[in-house]
Amino acid sequence: MTELKPYPAYKDSGVPWLGQVPERWDIRSLGSITSTISHHGRPDLPLLSVVREKGVIPRSTMSDEENHNFVPDDLSNYKIVREGNLVVNKMKAWQGSLGIAPMDGIVSPAYFVFDIRIGDRQFAQTLLRSKVYIPFFAQASDGVRIGQWELSVVGMKRIPMVVPPTPEQVGIVRYLDHADRKVWHAIRARQQLIKLLTEQKQAIIQRAVTRGLDPNVRLKPSGVAWLGDVPEHWEIRKVKYVLQPDGYRAGPFGSALITSQLNSSGTIRVLSPEHVARASMSLGIDLFLPEAREREMSQFLVKGRDIVFPIVGTLGRAMVVPRSVGKTIINQRLARLRPDETRVNSDYLALLMSKVTLYQELDRVECKGSILDHITKERILERPLPLPPLLEQMAILNELESAGLSVDKAIDAAHREIDLLREYRTRLIADVVTGKLDVRDVPVPDDETDVLPEELEGIDERDAMDQSDNAAETDSESSTEESA
Repeated sequence: MTELKPYPAYKDSGVPWLGQVPERWDIRSLGSITSTISHHGRPDLPLLSVVREKGVIPRSTMSDEENHNFVPDDLSNYKIVREGNLVVNKMKAWQGSLGIAPMDGIVSPAYFVFDIRIGDRQFAQTLLRSKVYIPFFAQASDGVRIGQWELSVVGMKRIPMVVPPTPEQVGIVRYLDHADRKVWHAIRARQQLIKLLTEQKQAIIQRAVTRGLDPNVRLKPSGVAWLGDVPEHWEIRKVKYVLQPDGYRAGPFGSALITSQLNSSGTIRVLSPEHVARASMSLGIDLFLPEAREREMSQFLVKGRDIVFPIVGTLGRAMVVPRSVGKTIINQRLARLRPDETRVNSDYLALLMSKVTLYQELDRVECKGSILDHITKERILERPLPLPPLLEQMAILNELESAGLSVDKAIDAAHREIDLLREYRTRLIADVVTGKLDVRDVPVPDDETDVLPEELEGIDERDAMDQSDNAAETDSESSTEESA
């Protein structure tokens, strides 16, 4: 990437957080370049949504998983949006849910729509959605509590806008598009590396837990289609035969675990699929139940060396509970197994409960629900397992730990590089759109066709969704807004 330098001359912006700006740039209030629009009566136009990660997009491009919001049959009250209008989700503006409309359409009547008068509207979008500007929308929002803040139009119109000459706006947009492509190229290359390394690790585990460590061992048919041949001296046992009495327990069903009773300072920790996804008993902000419900919830308590795993949603992960666990229960999306460790090591069974082995078949053909993937108690307990003797289980675990260390280090390094690239991109956008760095004379290729913008839009969001079952938040209109 070309090394960038500051502008040759600056002036005081009069805005403390902004400081100095290039001397030829103007400082305008957002209200001075916007006008409120509120036209209705075109239900035939495409329905648009405002999404935190992407800005304004056609609702038809969103998957069902991204948007569960209700859309009324009568859309005649929905606001008309013209290409180039600024659209703001007033309930989520403090999170960055705003953008310039790429096409004509309609939006929820609860949204704000503005005509914006600026030389290059794409510059306005980049500026207003940058990390340095989003906090201004938080300051202009108020409410009883976080998550229910509503944007004040009066406060929003006071937000100071840096306005470069139009040719510079065009040049900034062009340069940042060019820089974005390079950053996403680098991120995608590292994501591909992570995918390959993960597949390599899964292949190592798959072979070890189905064939063992001796490449010359005599094999026998397992009698299980998905498993194939296994070492001659191994047993094939169903899950239910390697558990202690009451060895399976699903989390509390339905309203038994009332979310409103959970808090951050109770006495009984509540485990969720996110704990399993991160292989950690702590998430920084955990939820707890009060001690008064301990007797009621005692059947859902976990002990050290139990295995917990999701039974709804993202299947194929399992975690061994540490020996020093305190009072902890599973939530309604988890189940726990209590292995008989005279027959199977808990860590070994957790491997078999992972997506690369036992769950691989279940996830593919047996667990598809009408709404979410799910797995029943019977499917789990009746599943056959390839079981070597205990000493061989330990040898396999030790070998896999050793072999996996180098792969894990490479994966962690790639993730760290992706984080740094994202931080660099965020900082670069902020510095360029606020005039801290001068890109006027930076050469940009006239025609970049190697990566299309639409190929890049979802990379950051998809990767973020992979990190957590709860991370796929889409900041489109809420159900109450839709029905307004």
